[in-house]
Amino acid sequence: MIVYLLQLSLVLLAIGMAACLYRLLKGPSPADRIAALDTIGIHMLAMVAVFSLLQRTQVYLDLILVIGILTFIGTAAFARYIERGVVMERGDADNDL
Repeated sequence: MIVYLLQLSLVLLAIGMAACLYRLLKGPSPADRIAALDTIGIHMLAMVAVFSLLQRTQVYLDLILVIGILTFIGTAAFARYIERGVVMERGDADNDL
């Protein structure tokens, strides 16, 4: 019974990821596309977690952490790019002292 529910959750997560992929490609604004990309990362994280439960292993837990970190960094970088036009600003060497 639990296996069927986990498989159903994988299917539902895949459908949600497809909907986010549509929003990523057709989004009217860059903010919509960033939100869709972040949501795809969360769906991917959840799919790996469910797959880990299906396989009854903890091998994929490191992958979950990596996906979470990359999703956060990517979302923060894209949001900064939208806000300021650059991701990393060049600082003046004299002001660093």
